Amino acid sequence: MIKIAIVGASGYTGAELVRLLSEHPHADIQALTSETFAGQKLSDLYPGLGAAGEWILKKRMDVELTPKTVDVVFLAVPHGASLHLTPGLIKAGVKVIDLSGDFRFPDTSEYEKWYQHKHTAKELAAKAVYGLPELFRDDIKGAALVANPGCYVTSVVLSLYPLVKAGIVDTKTLVVDAKSGLSGAGRKVQAQTQFNRVSENVVPYKLAGQHQHTPEMELALSQATGRDVAINFTPQLVPARRGILSLAYGRLEKKTTTSDLQELFKKTYAEEPFVQVRTEQESLPDLSQAVGTNLCVVSVFVDERTKTVTAIGALDNLIKGASGQAIQNMNLVCGLDETLGLPTTGQIP
Repeated sequence: MIKIAIVGASGYTGAELVRLLSEHPHADIQALTSETFAGQKLSDLYPGLGAAGEWILKKRMDVELTPKTVDVVFLAVPHGASLHLTPGLIKAGVKVIDLSGDFRFPDTSEYEKWYQHKHTAKELAAKAVYGLPELFRDDIKGAALVANPGCYVTSVVLSLYPLVKAGIVDTKTLVVDAKSGLSGAGRKVQAQTQFNRVSENVVPYKLAGQHQHTPEMELALSQATGRDVAINFTPQLVPARRGILSLAYGRLEKKTTTSDLQELFKKTYAEEPFVQVRTEQESLPDLSQAVGTNLCVVSVFVDERTKTVTAIGALDNLIKGASGQAIQNMNLVCGLDETLGLPTTGQIP
């Protein structure tokens, strides 16, 4: 059994980790922490967790963090907090999977630029492995520190990767329009996520290259393909609890057809258990196909009139976009079957 501790278990991603890991055949949760809700049962916050909700949240770890007591620590904490926690955990010899953005950039000056926070663990940032299994699986296996990707990033990168890798699109003029359910904004109450603000509405935010996931998308694609990438990214909130739908637009560099590119996508992801390629116009990726699963559903279409291509990606922001992907990484780090404990069947209707 893999002994697990979750720091920040009261947030959406932390609670989702508890929910999924409680069904994992090789996971044994040892401790859950929460700075805000210490002393309360997790079920006080999330009654739907059943037996998993009986855990009492601690302010600090109540187990000694050594390889003898804990194998993996998940950090489901705000950006900046992982910088203080991770060095001690790595020194203790436990594996760390960080769901924040603190270790996603080997060049910490990029982190400081986009997150407006001084990086205090530069040596670890240089050693951290980026946790997108479909592109960096071999690096993740056995890694000591995995930086779990951003939710928007996973959808966008998996839908664009085959095109960028094959040199199909102009990589300096990519445009991404992506919509997220409200859980992507976190559990904390904010004015822009209040019901009266988002109900029957679509709310754009952080336009003109302001979103911190923009350089992460560019970096992941560049590292995976060896090509320079620039993306104009526009995120939007929609009145849904879960899900991300991204549409990426690019100028074609080669003459091709929709059927050719759909075959390219199918070939690229033929062995990937959590990427589904849609090839029919009647079955375009949407939120309903991905919510509740660890899947990223992708498709691609060519507009021959304008010589452009549209790549679509859909996923559940709390599962494949966060906690599910973190567990997928845990499975790889610990030498388990990558698919263990992860759902591929969504909700109907």
